[in-house]
Amino acid sequence: MSDSIGLMAAALTTLSFLPQALLVIRTRQTRGISLIMYIMFTTGVAAWLVYGIMEQSLPMILANSVTLVLAMIILGLKVWHSLQARTQGATESTSAPIAS
Repeated sequence: MSDSIGLMAAALTTLSFLPQALLVIRTRQTRGISLIMYIMFTTGVAAWLVYGIMEQSLPMILANSVTLVLAMIILGLKVWHSLQARTQGATESTSAPIAS
């Protein structure tokens, strides 16, 4: 019975995350995402996965495996965009003509 409830909870929480994850992956728009929050979220999901493995809990392993993959993709996109923005900012500030 507890595994059934766990599988239902895992399915609901993972599926609720899926539309937002797919939207971010499809559009590549990460401007509205907090980098710190996503680092914390992804680390938390990884910890839940480790815990699920240690407890040999199939619902936790399945849900957190799927969520971790999606979260890592989104985090990777966010880091990539953050680095690009930082690089563009540095380029713009150093590429102005020198006044004589």
